[in-house]
Amino acid sequence: MFTNKETFKREFLNKLEMMYGKTFLESTPRDQYNTLGNMVREYISSNWISTNETQRSSNHKQVYYLSIEFLLGRLLGSNLLNLGILNTVEEGLNELGIQLDDIEESEADAGLGNGGLGRLAACFLDSLASLNLPGHGCGIRYKHGLFDQKIVDGYQVELPEQWLRHGNVWEVRKSDQAIEVGFWGEIETVEKNGEFSFKHVEAEKIMAVPYDIPVVGFETTTVNTLRLWNAEPSRYPTGKDVLVYKRETEAVSEFLYPDDTHDEGKILRLKQQYFLVSASLQSIVRNFRAKHGRLHDLHEHIAIHVNDTHPVLAIPELMRILLDEEGMSWEQAWEITRGTISYTNHTTLSEALEKWPVHIFQPLLPRIFMIVNEINERFCQELWKQFPGDWKRIEDMAIIAHNVVKMAHLAIVGTHSTNGVAHIHSEILKHREMKSFYEIYPERFNNKTNGITHRRWLIKANPQLTSLLNESIGESWISKPRDLINIKSFSKDASFKYAISEVKKIRKQILAERIKEQTGVTIDESSIFDVQVKRLHAYKRQLLNVLHIMYLYNKLKEDSSYTIHPRTFIFGAKASPGYHYAKKIIKLINSLADKVNNDKQTNDRLKVIFLENYRVSLAEDIFPAADVSEQISTASKEASGTGNMKFMMNGALTLGTLDGANIEILDEVGKENIFTFGLTSEEVLHFYQYGGYHSHEYFHHDKRIRQVLEQLTSGYFPDTADHFDAIYDSLLMENDQYFVLRDFGSYVQAQERVNTAYQNQDEWLEKSILNIAHSGTFSSDRTISEYAKDIWKISPLKF
Repeated sequence: MFTNKETFKREFLNKLEMMYGKTFLESTPRDQYNTLGNMVREYISSNWISTNETQRSSNHKQVYYLSIEFLLGRLLGSNLLNLGILNTVEEGLNELGIQLDDIEESEADAGLGNGGLGRLAACFLDSLASLNLPGHGCGIRYKHGLFDQKIVDGYQVELPEQWLRHGNVWEVRKSDQAIEVGFWGEIETVEKNGEFSFKHVEAEKIMAVPYDIPVVGFETTTVNTLRLWNAEPSRYPTGKDVLVYKRETEAVSEFLYPDDTHDEGKILRLKQQYFLVSASLQSIVRNFRAKHGRLHDLHEHIAIHVNDTHPVLAIPELMRILLDEEGMSWEQAWEITRGTISYTNHTTLSEALEKWPVHIFQPLLPRIFMIVNEINERFCQELWKQFPGDWKRIEDMAIIAHNVVKMAHLAIVGTHSTNGVAHIHSEILKHREMKSFYEIYPERFNNKTNGITHRRWLIKANPQLTSLLNESIGESWISKPRDLINIKSFSKDASFKYAISEVKKIRKQILAERIKEQTGVTIDESSIFDVQVKRLHAYKRQLLNVLHIMYLYNKLKEDSSYTIHPRTFIFGAKASPGYHYAKKIIKLINSLADKVNNDKQTNDRLKVIFLENYRVSLAEDIFPAADVSEQISTASKEASGTGNMKFMMNGALTLGTLDGANIEILDEVGKENIFTFGLTSEEVLHFYQYGGYHSHEYFHHDKRIRQVLEQLTSGYFPDTADHFDAIYDSLLMENDQYFVLRDFGSYVQAQERVNTAYQNQDEWLEKSILNIAHSGTFSSDRTISEYAKDIWKISPLKF
């Protein structure tokens, strides 16, 4: 089908006519996209079937990666790339008068995630398949995803993310493999010969229907599976309104992260989490039984990984299956469960370590609560034996305490491995946040620094840089990304620097055109593209960036002798619908953009851009164009970050705190090739523990800070009334929880170093090349190889 462009063109035209009953000239870009997508999926099918058969017939251990998010982005281009047919298809389409880019615009970004958690999961699936490792994803098929973001008068407005409006050519519905998941109801206890058994009765059942998506490895025959569960009505419960049941059932897979500020939302989120793990584990066990019969050696053949706390109910669910269905003893079931499941922690933020009120958990999941309660009782007894009389320790470490179920505690106790996602994050977990658990289970804690797939974030996103690298150092880096280090020898080569600058120029033109199209603002393509794109959260400190821009603007207005290299500050971020403080920061960014971009006195030197609806396909244009990568979270708060790696791989220089993977980037590139500033993690944690920080001091003693903060509430921004009072109060009345004012002066100095460095283009390009050269270590291939060897104990399939 894809052996050469002539064959492809013929097959493409035939397929289009068969699918739509119209000629090529009558077809729309969406017709063409669906035609090509179906052709590619059919092309994949034989390898997909072969991979599944090999995994079924071999004794290879397999891993199942459970995640509430999979931020896949568009799949057409990456599948063509991984299959090795991108050039053939592109050339064939060109000869038919079609641009592949135009066809790709018809594909919606899959609405299956929000931020770094989901994008990491997507990168991991890519690496598993590309390394021929038997690994699959399990998630939820959200009908609407998070939301589509629109900016109206500077404010974020949320619209349903209707990514499935036109269907999804990549998915295959497997209704014959549907599974029932039960909620509510009662537990019957039956005693027989001194043994107790438990039965869930009068449960309200929901049908979990799987939709499978092929995960294509790069230039390999391995095609793994991402299985997404769709919630559909099962048997209608007696005594309940049919329409209410249908609506409540479908709500389980309707939206990612429903608002949980009230009990109704909490119930729905907990339902989602159990729906995911119960359907996934029942499916895994069903397939395992078909091959092996009994489950006594499940942990020797199957690894289950829970990505953050959302899927931690996998622990009691597996216990339920082993106890109630398999009839095992508690001790045997516990050994298998712990041996099977592993856990990644992604945060040190206490509010992100999920806790569920017992009054919600117990009635919704009665049998699961019984099992969690028993796990807690046995764990507390174990603690009592080690620390007799230490009630405070037991209270602090308990899985259930003060009528709350603590999911992170359950995750550590019920798995054989807990890993952080950057060296400093793992150390903070071991020695501060989870210190008490580390003291009794030191062997369970380890680090796996995050990574990104260079196939999407370099080869696909930046074909111009890819071509230059191939011409300069060959193509070995494509299969061995650490070979990017070979361009280090070109860091002082004048002709190579020129070529790198030309690539960056092209990428900046592409992004500038997109900005013009989306915002109507014309930006200076020779300006410094200073970029902060990530989820909007107070700890990520978009606010620090904004306050600095306000300071720069003030200085340009007040001091005619002050000069800077023209700077374009680019933001992209979504704020959770219920996170009103974050939404105020979005409004502040847009209010500042209106003022700055329309000021003829300064807008030749300063522009501010907010790109709405930040998503993977937009990110693919942003990362290659960036000069400066803003990674300015409060130290100790960002577990790792992966945006920092994507920017680095495309030659942007990091401006960041000593937090997360920034530290490992610093270690790789050296302090002269990164711009660091601000408090260290140790200093931040010391302030939290012992106090001593008073934000008012910085307000009173730094006139730059005083000026920009007063502008928030003085009417400086027209038509905002008291909208920014909450930001002002958070920094002064609430003592600036994330040390924005404390780090402001240091951040200004770092930005001045950026400005100076950029004006020496020869040295800047050398720094850029060295960043690219050292980025190979942050490939997700490296990360996944470490997970496979150290945690999951899986090895590549041989076909």
